[in-house]
Amino acid sequence: MMRFVYPQLLWLLALLPLLLILKGKRGAAPALLFSSTTVARTLALGRKMNAGNVALTFKLLAMAFLIAALARPQQGNTTTEIHASGIDILLAVDVSGSMEAMDFTLRGRSVNRLDAVKDVVAKFIEDRPNDRIGLVAFAGKPYLVSPLTLDHDWLLKRLDSLHIGMIEDGTAIGSAIGTSVNRLRDQEATSRIVILLTDGVNTSGRVPPLIAAEAAQAMQIKVYTIGAGTRGLAPYPVMQGGKRRLVKAQVDIDEETLRKVADKTGALYFRATDTNSLEEIYAEINSMETTIRTIKKFENYRELFPYLLAAVFVLLATSFAVDRNRLP
Repeated sequence: MMRFVYPQLLWLLALLPLLLILKGKRGAAPALLFSSTTVARTLALGRKMNAGNVALTFKLLAMAFLIAALARPQQGNTTTEIHASGIDILLAVDVSGSMEAMDFTLRGRSVNRLDAVKDVVAKFIEDRPNDRIGLVAFAGKPYLVSPLTLDHDWLLKRLDSLHIGMIEDGTAIGSAIGTSVNRLRDQEATSRIVILLTDGVNTSGRVPPLIAAEAAQAMQIKVYTIGAGTRGLAPYPVMQGGKRRLVKAQVDIDEETLRKVADKTGALYFRATDTNSLEEIYAEINSMETTIRTIKKFENYRELFPYLLAAVFVLLATSFAVDRNRLP
């Protein structure tokens, strides 16, 4: 890591080109007086040297290094230790075909459920910089997208990669809970929670949701559940005659099972019927599961200006030597 203690002094470097221009406007160097033209003719036949320009270049470089030295460059190492809050969170997101329903809005335009969920979940992740968070996507079966991590930049990239069709279709709610619990069970965090979002009914997987909830309860893992989708009919995109159009279809969410899962594990069930309610749900969970932030920062810097001053002396000495030996 490099830094300058007085970076404002670096603006003086802008004066060097101006000095070069002014030097060029001073005209030719004064003529030398010779006792006869024969001597001048002999010198003209010798090899020409542009020593004056070379010396000037060394002087300007010396000034540049001097300015840089005055700005006090430092090279150092910064070590930051972030102590996690003690809360581990597994986000389980439904990516089944039904999540393509266009009943949510995002910044004034209609979007499918998954796009809205990804946007809201990204904000949730950004609001919890000190939690280890993992991501599970599920449809016909669960898929671990990201293990628990504090590297939230990488986690957000993995979240952005979610898309409908990435997993065989279906809705394996119980298996998604089971996979999430399995990832949390050996962690030593003081609080471990799962936030599961789905828009359907458990139709796939080998583990019934309530059995998975019992396993979570035994391991003291909370499972917050969210049912996503408007009540009644929702617009779904379909292809007809080579064209994409929207048709109305009944929204079918097993709210009773999702509520039982949450109740059994000491958590809550929520229903998100639009983007605003979805944002409020994640904000409420965020406020209920509070975090503690502890940061330690260590800095160690080494002065570099002595090396620049040494370079200044070398350049000036070289310039002086060139000035002393201009003639062949």
